[in-house]
Amino acid sequence: MQKFLEFDRVEAKKRDVVERIKDFDEIYEVFMPEKAGEQSERCIQCGDPYCHNGCPLHNFIPQWLKATAAKDLEFAFMLSNDSSPFPEVMGRVCPHDRLCEGACTLNDGHGAITIGSIETFINEEGFKKGFKPKFASSKIDKKVAIIGAGPAGLSAATFLLREGVTVEIFDKQAKAGGLLMYGIPGFKLDKNIVLRRVRLLEEAGAVFHMNTEVGKDIAFEELMENFDAVFIGVGATKGKKAGLAGENAKNVYLAMEFLTTIQKNIFREKVDKHIDVKDKKVVVIGGGDTAMDCVRTSLREKAKSVKCLYRRDAYNMPGSKKEYVNAKEEGVEFEFYVSPKKFIINDKDEVIAVEMVKTKLSAPDESGRQKVEEITGSNYLVEADVVILALGFDMCEYSFLASNGIETDKWGQILVDENYETTKTGIYAGGDCHRGADLVVTAVRDGREASKAMIKKFLA
Repeated sequence: MQKFLEFDRVEAKKRDVVERIKDFDEIYEVFMPEKAGEQSERCIQCGDPYCHNGCPLHNFIPQWLKATAAKDLEFAFMLSNDSSPFPEVMGRVCPHDRLCEGACTLNDGHGAITIGSIETFINEEGFKKGFKPKFASSKIDKKVAIIGAGPAGLSAATFLLREGVTVEIFDKQAKAGGLLMYGIPGFKLDKNIVLRRVRLLEEAGAVFHMNTEVGKDIAFEELMENFDAVFIGVGATKGKKAGLAGENAKNVYLAMEFLTTIQKNIFREKVDKHIDVKDKKVVVIGGGDTAMDCVRTSLREKAKSVKCLYRRDAYNMPGSKKEYVNAKEEGVEFEFYVSPKKFIINDKDEVIAVEMVKTKLSAPDESGRQKVEEITGSNYLVEADVVILALGFDMCEYSFLASNGIETDKWGQILVDENYETTKTGIYAGGDCHRGADLVVTAVRDGREASKAMIKKFLA
């Protein structure tokens, strides 16, 4: 260990940009064993590991780095799966630069350990060798219904199954995975990776009820009656609009509407509407990871040009830096310090341009935050055939919440206590439907902690 002077930080190798924009295959290669071992040996094994603290799951990062360096893959696999329900997914989709790698001590001049890539290697190599995460071999006579087969729901299912709880999962989509399956594009997360975890849950006894919308195809009250507890992990999928004139034109789409439609087309599933960006000028408004997913997907769908418009600068973009870099490499054009004012539409109710205004950042306030200020008289037009709004997400409305005494806050987010239990006894919630649109890893943590609270109550 502590070979950070001998080995430099190395990123996982990316596919050639000319080739990767032709398909939706993952762009990053998995580390080879030698490279994973070298990068793991760079760890200095801090007494107070900042990477562990910087990870919302508090993964045992120094320990599985040490095991990888020692070529004890089975122990590394066991450790990485102990605190995380699907570490090979988190190794791909987490914004490591803002979390574990961002907290790494070696960031101060030497370059952080490539934690995410090593996490992916441990599990992919482990699966190749036949390793499997452990689940309980006997049941404890308790049943939990999970609403939503996304990150929070699958996480809750994983940790409940480990303790012998019977789990049934209900989701309105045709395939399990939620955001992992329909929202995050395949070039970041191969869908077979998600399906592999779903199969492991099925082998452990989980029952999936797909194409089943709670409140429509099955009553919420039926779940309360037939299960010992219910976990709600429905996410926050209602896209935000800008509140501007012309935004309801027929060629203006919300980000998740666009991403889900494209993924369903790939799966050859039925879609609500056809969205075609081929040979069109695509404009994406927003600067987070979802915006990056939209611009990069548009390129793969053979858009004529793709522009991303953001009201701040690249440094202040809320998403992962590597996604911004990948988008730039692939040919996305970025315009910073601009904000939309209205959408220019033609007599066919189609957007033909977006009126933008240039912006600047104010002096920092007491918290250090800089507000966005418009520059008077700086308005200009950006031509567009398709506009995609990636401005964040709100909770969808579910009538079964209020009718069953499950309280929400002013944003429609489900209120929970320190045990993730809602205002209705026996009903738990976690993920974006509770905290608002956030990271996959925080949804996963909520699912894990809620399951622990349920098990504690079951065994009391």
